[in-house]
Amino acid sequence: MSSPELDVVEFLLTAAIYTEHRELDERDLPPRYRRVFWDEGEVERPLTTTTSTAAAATGVERPWEAISGLMFTDRDEFSGKIEFTDQEMAESWLLDRIADEDVAGNPTLAYAFDEEFAEVVYEESREQNRPIHADRVWIDSLLEEMFDEDEEEMLDLVEVRAPEEIEMTLEDLVLTTDQEDEIHKIVKAIEHRDYLAEIGLREIGKLLFVGPPGTGKTSVARALAQDLELPFVEVKLSMITSQYLGETAKNVDKTFEVAKRLSPCILFMDEFDFVAKTRSSDEHAAIKRAVNTLLKSIDEVSLIQDDVLLIGATNHPDHLDAAAWRRFDEIVNFPKPDYGMRADILRIVTRRMDVEEFDPEALAEATEGLTGSDLRLVLREAVLDALTENRTTLAQSDLVDAIEDFEERDNLKNMDMIEGDADALVAGGGDDGVASDGGGEAASDGGHDHGHDHDD
Repeated sequence: MSSPELDVVEFLLTAAIYTEHRELDERDLPPRYRRVFWDEGEVERPLTTTTSTAAAATGVERPWEAISGLMFTDRDEFSGKIEFTDQEMAESWLLDRIADEDVAGNPTLAYAFDEEFAEVVYEESREQNRPIHADRVWIDSLLEEMFDEDEEEMLDLVEVRAPEEIEMTLEDLVLTTDQEDEIHKIVKAIEHRDYLAEIGLREIGKLLFVGPPGTGKTSVARALAQDLELPFVEVKLSMITSQYLGETAKNVDKTFEVAKRLSPCILFMDEFDFVAKTRSSDEHAAIKRAVNTLLKSIDEVSLIQDDVLLIGATNHPDHLDAAAWRRFDEIVNFPKPDYGMRADILRIVTRRMDVEEFDPEALAEATEGLTGSDLRLVLREAVLDALTENRTTLAQSDLVDAIEDFEERDNLKNMDMIEGDADALVAGGGDDGVASDGGGEAASDGGHDHGHDHDD
């Protein structure tokens, strides 16, 4: 069982062993330790353990107070450095108290003590440890290296997320059978990249997600990045026309350069229908050049050669022309949820809520045509309405009322679209996944072969 003193001693001993053994590298440090020692693109030896680095790595607010009673520890009052006066005694103390799974989760300790624990294998511990390229500190250091002050505007075009910043996993989402199958295939392709390159099969790893807004395209792409521990590079293609982004073709090139430098990673290109819209319009020649640059860049990026998984997403597949379609080797459909999917989504999103007489099937019957994102908005309104009455327990009637209110607002929006600027309203409502990208965690309900993302 963990305790503040155990956590701090583990940190100090890990740093001491890592410093002593030059054959260990960043992959041998748990991410929580790695980030506090990361400096200018690397972890430098020796690892200096102070009260501040110990607090940042372990979450213990007063690390010295936690271990000051142990006879093998000491602190330098001036520098704040904490160290062992007797490392062998510290090792014995730790090994008597630490759990096997905690050693297995720390490759440095596994390297030093795997013979002491029957269930611990160093090579497995290192393999399961999150790679350095998935850490926020590594991503930030690379971006700082790539962009000088004059190019900072480029970061308005590209958003880069570390896997640790993505809360959802694929297990938190309910997927259709087709979606699960396509994801399984791409995971296998990533695992066997060397084999695919060897047999000359390189045109793999470009997916196009198609479906209405709110059906989970963005959430699935992000969750895949979290599960595979890959940086997630997201770009909205309509942004390349922004007057603040300078030369658009240059920025498109830079986007792909970022992805290749961050590889292995996922490059997610939202609003892909913008490509076809621009190609068939009278847009400025510079914008058309940017789109042509984009299509050329897509042709040249490769999962097998560059370790970049490309995912495009569109709410309007009918706008895409043949030139856009043929750049993807797999099309993944994201439909609106049917009755069974809606019941699943409602059951999942309310998992942490207290709902009296909850009947998800009845609610599913009343929500035909709503997406996963819509259902989440319904639940949000029900919770907020209950809070105005100082209630944290919901009733089935609260959810029914929230559905009716949602449908009334939706009808008003549709009336405005008929009488006003329909295109503007559609554009405003078509941002897949923005409203709830970090929402409540949920797990797939095994009761249905088909499922649906509850988030967007």
